[in-house]
Amino acid sequence: MKLTLNGLKDTAAWEKAGITLPTYDIEAVAAATKKAPVWAHFGAGNIFRIFIGGLADKLISEGELSKGITCVETFDFDVVDKIYVPYDNLVLAVTLKADGSTEKQVIGSLTEALKAQSDVPAQWNRLKEIFTDPGLQMISFTITEKGYALKSADGNFFPFVLADLEKGPAAPTSAMTVVCSLLHERYLAGKYPLAVVSMDNCSHNGEKLQSSILTVAEEWAKRGFVEKEFVDYLSDEKQVSFPWSMIDKITPRPADSVCAELKKLGVEDMDPVITSKKTYIAPFVNAEGPQYLVIEDKFPNGRPALEKAGVYMTDRDTVNKVERMKVTTCLNPLHTALAVYGCVLGYTLIADEMKDPELSELVHQIGPVEGMPVVTDPGILSPLAFVDEVINVRIPNPFMPDTPQRIATDTSQKVGIRYGETIKSYVAKYGDAKKLKAIPLAIAGWCRYLLAVDDTGKPFELSADPMVPELTAKLAGIELGKPETYHGQLKEILSNANIFGSNLYEAGIGETIEGLFLEEIAGPGAVRATLRKYVTA
Repeated sequence: MKLTLNGLKDTAAWEKAGITLPTYDIEAVAAATKKAPVWAHFGAGNIFRIFIGGLADKLISEGELSKGITCVETFDFDVVDKIYVPYDNLVLAVTLKADGSTEKQVIGSLTEALKAQSDVPAQWNRLKEIFTDPGLQMISFTITEKGYALKSADGNFFPFVLADLEKGPAAPTSAMTVVCSLLHERYLAGKYPLAVVSMDNCSHNGEKLQSSILTVAEEWAKRGFVEKEFVDYLSDEKQVSFPWSMIDKITPRPADSVCAELKKLGVEDMDPVITSKKTYIAPFVNAEGPQYLVIEDKFPNGRPALEKAGVYMTDRDTVNKVERMKVTTCLNPLHTALAVYGCVLGYTLIADEMKDPELSELVHQIGPVEGMPVVTDPGILSPLAFVDEVINVRIPNPFMPDTPQRIATDTSQKVGIRYGETIKSYVAKYGDAKKLKAIPLAIAGWCRYLLAVDDTGKPFELSADPMVPELTAKLAGIELGKPETYHGQLKEILSNANIFGSNLYEAGIGETIEGLFLEEIAGPGAVRATLRKYVTA
């Protein structure tokens, strides 16, 4: 059994293996899409393949959509060569259930895979064809928040971006300049309308994408490469819209256990590959079952019937509320607490932490207890039901190969939203945040994590984070088992409003966090002892 168009012809073998195949004519859909594309997507990675690709697959299967998605990779071109082309753009989607069972289906909705390479005429001309087609309704993105960045921390354009700005739209190399150049082609072809939809997991994603695209256009206009009217075209949301969205589906890297299961069933060539840019990807994608996509319904050229595939189509304010509910209360703060404590306590699987009485209770205290009094209720989703599913179904799923080490990445960039917003809401509601007990414990855990020594006294490697050098330098001199080596090193961190969104001493919890941190460095086993002391059901 091979995951190719020819390999799918042996339907009996796939059926015997319990793998569902598309019910539609994959090649006919691909041909129709190439002739008249309606949807192109930038960022051809895992969450796109299983979630967004799965939405299109469902709509095609149910007769609600006659075209698939044109996939465009902007960063790692090996993905196209190694994962799309050899498998005829097919995806084997594996849903990991909490009872250990899996649902397996082949997705056939990804009809064409292209590289965003302006120096390769065949690829670039094909992209220009797609963007100048009047019927193109939307382009969407899962390129991560970093993909929208034009400038470094010092406020200057990255050298590669500046090079693209200086040479104009003819031969762009970075994601945002590529997209802006292609939008310019669309403008020149007839000022056709289009929705430009970020589906990345970051706050105000549509605003970030719009800002980057407009910045590129304005810089080109300043240099005389494009018309001012092009900037006007991009600025008019009746012509080019940038809807906001909220996406949520835990999609870890391909699991060895899933690969082994597929091989046992007789599916060939399922081994993951590590690309030259260190992308870990496989012909299959494994992910949890629960998934949420909420999109601002602003599509000036029409759109697929996404709501018929379970997408919530709504207004911008509601999207913002859903995102805020998830990121500040119901999911992300819980994940961060488990990540930092998991690393310190020697866990390698997030799900295993939910069997730990103290850690399980800690996330219950952070979400349902401390978060709910100030939660943002979006109306279309119940915060209580959402957090209940997170705590009782999603995080404890033992078959989700997600690690605390992965989730601990870039924590300094996340704590301001994940905890800082609730802290600010408590200050606004009660005058200070002194009612909070679990969130200060989570922040103390992050500070303890930054010592890079686990609860037995053994060193471990901190996850990637741009502030790690600066933060660990501030904590210099602190030794486990020697509380006397602490002489206020946390003060500069806890008072930093750039990290937490406010000065935690002014919020009334800075000293509390210092006290908890002191208890956690008392010696080996002190982290566990502190959790036992303060986390009680």
